[in-house]
Amino acid sequence: MIYAHGVSSDHAPVVLFAYRRPDHLTSALASLSSNPAAKDTSLTIYCDGPKNPADTQLVEQTRAVAKSAQGFRQLTVIERVENLGLAKSVISGVTKALETSENVIVMEDDLVVSTDFLDYMNQGLELYKNNEEVISIHGYMYAIPATLPQTVFLRGADCWGWATWRRGWEIFEPDSKKLLKELDKSPDRALFDFNGAFPYRQMLKDQAAGTIDSWAIRWYASAFLANKLTLYPGQSLVENIGQEGSGTHSESATSHEVQASAINLPLDIVEVRESELARETVSQTLLAARNDSTNPIKKLLSKIQTLSQRST
Repeated sequence: MIYAHGVSSDHAPVVLFAYRRPDHLTSALASLSSNPAAKDTSLTIYCDGPKNPADTQLVEQTRAVAKSAQGFRQLTVIERVENLGLAKSVISGVTKALETSENVIVMEDDLVVSTDFLDYMNQGLELYKNNEEVISIHGYMYAIPATLPQTVFLRGADCWGWATWRRGWEIFEPDSKKLLKELDKSPDRALFDFNGAFPYRQMLKDQAAGTIDSWAIRWYASAFLANKLTLYPGQSLVENIGQEGSGTHSESATSHEVQASAINLPLDIVEVRESELARETVSQTLLAARNDSTNPIKKLLSKIQTLSQRST
């Protein structure tokens, strides 16, 4: 079932994926609507169907929150009858959005964003729209022990508050076995895992084996193997609030790794090449977290590995 009202806009549309977490969706929508650009932005919320009868009440509550969203130029709520799961929901939703728009901003219901998020996304999309080396704009950045420039590029693509163009999404390869075969022949295989800092290849292998169902690892691999770059903020504009156990497979946590920060606008164009400082610092941060059970990023990394197995 589809609910819609409002008119279209020249700003990049936002698609947001939700399932059974009404409180999280409330927080995500509050943060998004607090962006000055929200009033000029069309928002489509995909609400997945219940996985089992026990989920029905929370699914209905989530849908009620979605239909009550205010502050956007246009609101469309799409209620799935069946449970598609996160991977199919994202792939189909992003593909649908890009049939009628040249670009799209993608969110999930456990992401809280800064008031600069939409302006950052739209400016990034505009600045690099004609640069084929850039595949996406990303809003999340780890809490790293270094001061980075306002924006940096990293090879690949990411999944927590991001945007792309139609030309970027055309590179997405859904066949994980094909991606894995190509990766294993690549001289940059070690770089894919941030030099052993995080087992992304294993996630791709698990996807190929059918033990997980992740759109994100396929998106990352597609971009990485095509040698494409993603623009990141030096400090995160996105906070993930879904680590307290409310997700289908999320692990319990008492604190979040980062909080959404501000960014200086308008953005400056930076040289389109991967930041060695950012890659090295992210690698060190991920490696330190994996080796320290008390590190708050440790729980985040565990969530990344299990996130792909849950429904939206």
